Amino acid sequence: MDRFIIEGGVRLKGTVELSGAKNAVLPILAATLLTNGKSIIRNVPPLSDVYTMLRIMRYLGVKVTMEDGAVTVDPRNYSNYRAPYKLVSTMRASICLLGPILAKLKHAEVSMPGGCVIGTRPIDLHLKGLRSIGADIKIEHGYVIADGKNMKGSRVYLGGKFGSSVLATANILMAATLTKGKTVIESAACEPELTDMANFLCKMGAKIKGQGTPIIEIEGVRSLSGAQHSVIYDRIEAGTFMIAAAITGGDVVIKHACVNHLGAVIDRLENAGIKISKTKEGLRVRKTRSLKPVDVTTLPYPGFPTDMQAQMMALMSVTKGISIITEKVYPERFMHVSELSRMGAQIMLETPNAIIKGSSKISGAPVMASDLRASAALILAGLVAKGKTEISRIYHIDRGYHNIEEKFEKLGARIKREKEY
Repeated sequence: MDRFIIEGGVRLKGTVELSGAKNAVLPILAATLLTNGKSIIRNVPPLSDVYTMLRIMRYLGVKVTMEDGAVTVDPRNYSNYRAPYKLVSTMRASICLLGPILAKLKHAEVSMPGGCVIGTRPIDLHLKGLRSIGADIKIEHGYVIADGKNMKGSRVYLGGKFGSSVLATANILMAATLTKGKTVIESAACEPELTDMANFLCKMGAKIKGQGTPIIEIEGVRSLSGAQHSVIYDRIEAGTFMIAAAITGGDVVIKHACVNHLGAVIDRLENAGIKISKTKEGLRVRKTRSLKPVDVTTLPYPGFPTDMQAQMMALMSVTKGISIITEKVYPERFMHVSELSRMGAQIMLETPNAIIKGSSKISGAPVMASDLRASAALILAGLVAKGKTEISRIYHIDRGYHNIEEKFEKLGARIKREKEY
């Protein structure tokens, strides 16, 4: 396994270019299974999660190639409807294959995705939604076994205990495109990544209205054609580099950052004293005065993203004063707290709240990444910590950030990847 070694104390300066959005490309790749022709997906980041999705698609019998950030998918001869545990268990997002396989082949068997370090993430809304449009679903031997011969358009309500679900909305949306009649999804997720997938479906011939709003209408069609599409840029990667500029007192231009996708993050950072301005390339982020603490509550889009919670906690840990972070999407998503505390952060947990007493005095330490976004938070803390930080289990970060150490090095950070012995 690899690890990161970081020497803190460098003010980041320069320009960084974003990659395609992981949370958009995975359901878009799944959506290609609905078609009768080739699709070409561009701006695909070479991430471990993407490679996992491609492996599952090949297992199903789909012809897939990836070259220079473009994935060509030919699903015309696939007939395997079973996505196995061995592959699905490595990536929860693979559950989004359920909807398209069911709609196209009228039968699907997809392994239950299993547990997750950031807390319980059930798929009850996925199953509820598919049942609402007539799917016959049972759980046997750890697999979701679904029959779609009697599916028809219907009203589907997807509100859950912690708000809407992006992947559940994606699954129902994809299934409804080839389901006879009109399907109306209420309390649909509004995330930009979901809108990007819906726009791709429309290019294939789907009839969809209301993407990006809580009510999406789908009129089923007989078939879909292949299409070409370029994936949106990653707003979570953008937010991570925005906080990197803030935490190091830097001046960074983030190419392709979309202000329309980052409203809540920009609001909290500006309230903390960060200067953010729009440029021709994207966004420029600068620290021009002393930081001040801000409170943050994570919510479904357009609220503050749960995928930025850990990074924001790293920033507040070095911002003098008291701040409170409330996690309302995944209330147990605080695995990074113990590792930040090893570096000197003062954080008290009263789930779903983290109370942070900020201090400029954190120091490098050996720490362990527990999940994707926790990994990013530890890197951010290491960039500003006194001394050396060693982060192990960084395979987590390779799931969602492409060559993150190289991007930070170009901004002046002292970070290197090396083998763990």
